[in-house]
Amino acid sequence: MMKRVALIKGDGVGPELVSSLLKVLDVIKPDIEFIECNAGAEWWKKNKADSLIPEETWDILDSSDACFKGPTTTPGGEGTPKSVAVSIRQKYNLYANVRPIETITGIELCCVREATEGFYFGGEMEITDNVFISIRKITRESCRKIARYAFEEARRRNYKNVVAIHKSNILKKTCGTFLEEVQNVKKNYPDIDLSDYHIDDMAQQIIKNIQRFDKSILLSTNLFMDIISEECSGLAGSIGLIPSANIGDNYAMFEPAHGSSPKYKGLNKVNPTATILAGAWMLEYLGDKDNAEKIRLATKDTIREKKHVTYDLGGSSKMSEMTDEIIRNLKKYMEV
Repeated sequence: MMKRVALIKGDGVGPELVSSLLKVLDVIKPDIEFIECNAGAEWWKKNKADSLIPEETWDILDSSDACFKGPTTTPGGEGTPKSVAVSIRQKYNLYANVRPIETITGIELCCVREATEGFYFGGEMEITDNVFISIRKITRESCRKIARYAFEEARRRNYKNVVAIHKSNILKKTCGTFLEEVQNVKKNYPDIDLSDYHIDDMAQQIIKNIQRFDKSILLSTNLFMDIISEECSGLAGSIGLIPSANIGDNYAMFEPAHGSSPKYKGLNKVNPTATILAGAWMLEYLGDKDNAEKIRLATKDTIREKKHVTYDLGGSSKMSEMTDEIIRNLKKYMEV
């Protein structure tokens, strides 16, 4: 049965990247109806809207099986709207933000981030002209759900360790609750080890002793893991390589882990890998694991050959040229 995917092309380099993905998918011709919809800062500015997401887009999201989102820009400053990604995560309770990482030294790990609460909950207030407060929302229910997801993801990947990242010695109630719930969930997974690190220590251990975390799930709250996963992306060589999934119990949104890079808009320059791999992940989520794996293999072949890669991978190829090379490699797998 044909699946429906809400397609948000996004801001900056987003439309170019999504076009690259669609060219790759056209080789496979999946049984998917893509329904293009608006969202992002460019649409918001053009329409002088109150939100980055129009009502008609919410209607499309409600009736789709999944969402694919190109990178979008989130405007800064007081009074500006909530980000597209945060809005969609919160509405559909996409509580697990997942980023698989393979470093340039061959270490493999996966970052799992609680994606609906923490400081991204959006509670800020002005106490006086000189004092401002940001509220960090942590609930036991969400901590349990993301902990269960992390341990289940470890089993899916055949990993034997979950690493909980926190600051419970200072944030005794919020991080303390998170760590307590992770430890409680661990009791149901005797086959998987649990270790924990303070966030500041973890930030340097990732650089100094990354081998400790090979075949591990790194688990944390929203802001902490947002930062740590970016650090891990740097160890992979480029955040342009990292796909991202936002997964709930009944819905999922897929996207590249990087931002919209407006300075590169229209230059045909940005690495398409993260977007293409996120598209492969979406295919797998929708039930087409075989073709998803073919896209992954074709993409890895292209990077390994180093003949047609973008500047961040040490090459001089354009986005479109790297995409075309991925397509050439993909066609070889389609013939097998």
